[in-house]
Amino acid sequence: MTQTADRVSPLLRRLGEMVDGGRLAGARALLAAVKSQNGASADAADVEARLLMREGRNADALSLLDAALASAPASACLLARRAEARMQGSDPWGAAADAADAVIIDPACAVTKALLGVSLIEVGRYADAVACLSEAVRQQPTHAAFRSALSTALERGGDSDAAAATLADGIRHVPADTALRTAAIMVEMRRRNFPAAAALGEAARNDGVVDACTFGLLGHALSSLGEHALATEMYCEALKLGPEDPYVRHLVTASGVLPEASRAPSEYLETVFDGYAARFEAHLISLGYRVPGLIRAALLRHLPELQTRGTQALLDLGCGTGLIGVVLSDITIGQLTGVDLSARMLDEAAGKRIYGDLVHAEIEAYLAGTDALWPVVIAADVFCYFGALGKALRLIRDRLEPGGVLVFSVESLQDAAPTESWRLGRLGRYAHTANYLRDVAVASGLEILAVQEDVLRFEGEAPVDGFIVVLRRPYHA
Repeated sequence: MTQTADRVSPLLRRLGEMVDGGRLAGARALLAAVKSQNGASADAADVEARLLMREGRNADALSLLDAALASAPASACLLARRAEARMQGSDPWGAAADAADAVIIDPACAVTKALLGVSLIEVGRYADAVACLSEAVRQQPTHAAFRSALSTALERGGDSDAAAATLADGIRHVPADTALRTAAIMVEMRRRNFPAAAALGEAARNDGVVDACTFGLLGHALSSLGEHALATEMYCEALKLGPEDPYVRHLVTASGVLPEASRAPSEYLETVFDGYAARFEAHLISLGYRVPGLIRAALLRHLPELQTRGTQALLDLGCGTGLIGVVLSDITIGQLTGVDLSARMLDEAAGKRIYGDLVHAEIEAYLAGTDALWPVVIAADVFCYFGALGKALRLIRDRLEPGGVLVFSVESLQDAAPTESWRLGRLGRYAHTANYLRDVAVASGLEILAVQEDVLRFEGEAPVDGFIVVLRRPYHA
């Protein structure tokens, strides 16, 4: 029996290497041979579950692991693998329970502690996550992924200084790891500490780190500091390394190197806002962000009955962390539905317990895929990521009840050329002219109730001007 185990273990190790290397067809054939000769075992079930997960068959992996654990309930490796599968299946609480059991069985395993820490991040238990991940980092100080996860737990728990220090220490231990460099820059970008972000990007460059995202972030930091010529150089370097990366391409487009795109890519927005969610509201407050209050005032001006009778439903497109829901919480409204492409933002919105429904989707895809009608649709600070607005407005018109109202904000293009309708700014946001807003509204079949100019927020003491636009679907259409 020992001799059989000795023969099988190298085969299973080889099988695991094939799975990790993406050689799935060969791994499937080898697995069949191993199982036919030696039968089932916990190790074989673990490797087969890994293979199923790589094949995108997460439900099958969970079924296999459930059966294997029924026979071997004290297997730490199977519990850890099921925790991983549950994470992939959007069951963080189940993942945390399995990972905790695995740690109890095998308290010396740093990988399992890290898995527990990551699952605790997902359920919002940041202090516990920090404790688990700190222990994993102590055991394996050169494991870059452990440090990156610890930094995430610290930042989401409100200690961005410790998050930055954790990443800095990780870079000293593993200077060639690009993910640590990128994470460190992103922490400073979210803190709006652009000099520190630029310094980290320059340090990575000087240390020989060649990575599209690192160069793109360096360009973004430099652009935020007003160093647009240097930023453009970094964007061009990033484009050479990652020509298809949506984050890089959008920033390069914003710098003027590529032809202007009609909207920001969804992948770019999801990346930015998923990483930004925990500090989003504090950042907006620091900018004197006025859009939610301006939208509330516009709604009550044009629909005064909301104050006393409310409305049956309201759709909040690009709801983010739910600030619109907060400013409207004293108005008698019915079902409040929020849509956003950032899962992290939706997690923050859910915590407010204001929205009846929160949907993780890109807004145009959502509008095209639903038959629901709303009396009120809001898009606060959404169309600053769209240049051309025609498609979005037509989709919204079709989802408004007759007489239904759309209220949205956009930034104002102050120095537009006579033929210019909108422009992508160097920081990746679009600005529009008032004439374009009126023309596209009419072309989309909407009546104009207001195009009101106002200050939306402040950037470095300077006001950012924009428009609060109120449109209505005609009653007869």
